[in-house]
This record gives sequence, structure tokens and C-alpha cells, in this order.
Amino acid sequence: MTKSTAAFVTALALAAGLAACQTATPYQPYVRGQATSGGYSETRIEPDRWRVNFSGNSMTSRETVEGYLLFRAAELTLQNGYDWFSIVDRHTDRNARTYVEPDPLYNPWYGPGFGYWRPSWRFRGRGLGWRTWDPWFGDPFWADRIDVRTVENFEASAEIITHKGAKPVGDPRAFDAHAVVDNLRPRIQYPAPPK
Repeated sequence: MTKSTAAFVTALALAAGLAACQTATPYQPYVRGQATSGGYSETRIEPDRWRVNFSGNSMTSRETVEGYLLFRAAELTLQNGYDWFSIVDRHTDRNARTYVEPDPLYNPWYGPGFGYWRPSWRFRGRGLGWRTWDPWFGDPFWADRIDVRTVENFEASAEIITHKGAKPVGDPRAFDAHAVVDNLRPRIQYPAPPK
């Protein structure tokens, strides 16, 4: 294999890896180490009571996470021979991390070898007296030298009780499992099949 072919293959592999990172969590079981992080999990508490979770990655919206949670609750209800479920307790957690990173292509002329020394200037403003200017603090000219971004992801959980028969009318915590599956199925994104 030539150097240019090896470089092309390496670049292609890196692009594929980055593309996998840029995908919202599909509707999938939660398994550590899978290509796209996140998914659903459940724990049976009693014969008709479950704790259901859905965790999304940073590309998955809160609306999607909560919809997938309801879809999993309805699917679980039907898989166990029940018709409807009621939500006893429900939470959505938002995890946010803020990153401040310097521009990797910017290296000030005075460089790291100067330790704590850096330039600063004093100047006389129009009617404002003496002012100082520091390239690292508060000047919009230097503001584009850092990248500030907040990464957030959502995790929804609910405790449900499954029931047989007709759903009670007028109970806002009761969901017809058949109707939930029928209404949400068109919006569900499943993982791509392995190649």
C-alpha cells in the first residue's frame, strides 16, 4: 500500500468515526460501547411495575428523548400482555458541560516562553481618564481567540404501572399503549443495520 493510499484510508476511517459521533441516539437498547451512545433500559420492580429510562447523546433533543421513553413504555406494556399504562413518576434530567478552548491555531507572539509576562497598555480615553487594555480580558478584538461551547444531553425516566382492559377516561397519567405505538412509530429512528 502506498503512502497516499494509506493516508486516504486513514482519513476515510477518521471521517466515518466523526460521522458516527454526529448522529442522534436512535431507538435502541442501551449497551455500553455501541457505535452511538445512549438508548433505553428498564427494570422490573413488581409484576406490573417498571422503571423505564432513555438516555440520549448530545445530538438528541429533549423532545426525542421523552418521546422514545413513552414509546418504550408502551412497547413494554404490550410485550407483557397489557393494554395501557399509567405513569407514577417521571423525570427528565439535563446534563450540561461548558468547554472553553483556546484557538489551536493562535499562538501569541510573546509565546509560552515568557511565563506570566504579557503586554498591556494604558491609554487616556476621551473624558474617561486613564484606562488599561489587556489582550486577554474584555477586548472584543481578542474574543474570537477562544471557543466557548456548551454540550448538553438529556435522560428521561419514568416509573409505570401496566394494566389490562380499557384505559380510564380523563386520567392524564394514563396512556393507551396501542395508540402510543401507532402515533409515535413514524417518528422513531432505528439504528442503521450493520454493514
